[in-house]
Amino acid sequence: MKRAVVRFALLFAVASIAGASSIQAQESDTRAAQASVEAWLSLIDTQNYSASWDTAASFFRARVSQAQWQTAAQTARSPFGQLKSRALKSAKATKTLPGAPDGEYVVFEYTTSLEQKAAAVETVTAMREMDGTWHVAGYFIK
Repeated sequence: MKRAVVRFALLFAVASIAGASSIQAQESDTRAAQASVEAWLSLIDTQNYSASWDTAASFFRARVSQAQWQTAAQTARSPFGQLKSRALKSAKATKTLPGAPDGEYVVFEYTTSLEQKAAAVETVTAMREMDGTWHVAGYFIK
């Protein structure tokens, strides 16, 4: 009986350590994705739409031309004016998204305040590329 308790305790300890390292890996991935997203958002904030397309995920660039993106981004963002503040509301890791191939994604939601829109929500999807780096694969503001 004592051996069974010891075995269970050891299994629990190993499972806890494995679970903790998995959580740490996810948090590390989320932080890396967030850093990439926030660097990309700074390009949007400065209206550098061309560079934002250049640094977007290959999936994004394959579906939207640079000219289309520049027009869409300018139309969506310019009327709201300059950024006043942005705060991360949520970050959700997922393997599947509608209309996209299975992969590694993190969907970020930011509560954003702009000159002409005090309470906006920006949704930015980061995608892990084949080389392991994170790039923006989707952007939506409302």
